[in-house]
Amino acid sequence: MARADKAAAVAELTNEFESSNGAVLTEYRGLTVAQLSELRHNLGDTTKFAVVKNTLTKIAARDAGVDGRLGELLHGPSAIAFVRGDVVEAAKGLRDFAKANPHLVIKGGVIDGKPMTPEEITKLADLESREVLLAKLAGAMKASMANAAAVFNALPTQVAQLAEALRVKREESGETSEAPADAAPEAAEATEAPAEAAQSTED
Repeated sequence: MARADKAAAVAELTNEFESSNGAVLTEYRGLTVAQLSELRHNLGDTTKFAVVKNTLTKIAARDAGVDGRLGELLHGPSAIAFVRGDVVEAAKGLRDFAKANPHLVIKGGVIDGKPMTPEEITKLADLESREVLLAKLAGAMKASMANAAAVFNALPTQVAQLAEALRVKREESGETSEAPADAAPEAAEATEAPAEAAQSTED
């Protein structure tokens, strides 16, 4: 490979590392072209599965700042899954394919800048995907909103029931809303009595 081609390949790999949420390193020795094509299809559009050259990949990983343990794993026929979507879904796809095709070996990787062992990537694959978690969150929020709506709808009914209960209690205790009105004429008569007495005195 010419020097210019090597530089272009390193630049492309560096960009893949920098623009990806995760990079999972695998060994694909023994897999056919048809199987690799099937794997790429299974991983979907958000994950790029690329066969790489170890020497150039080490340089790119170093340039991208993700060298660490990844550089030590770059030996033998290597391919990297560059994940730009849900890393859990990508891990599931790689794990499931490796179960059906033992020639695919997950060697490790880097997820969100953190080195990951094969065991950690397998555990990651056991988690629920982002879409499932969002669906569960949306369901919980919908249920909470329904409960809140039921409470608000019940408030007018509860207020009316409380008002009726207070009215009945007042009637039972002899307190009615007409009592103040009945008391008003009596108060008026009481104020008129002194005035009549004063007039009879003057006569």
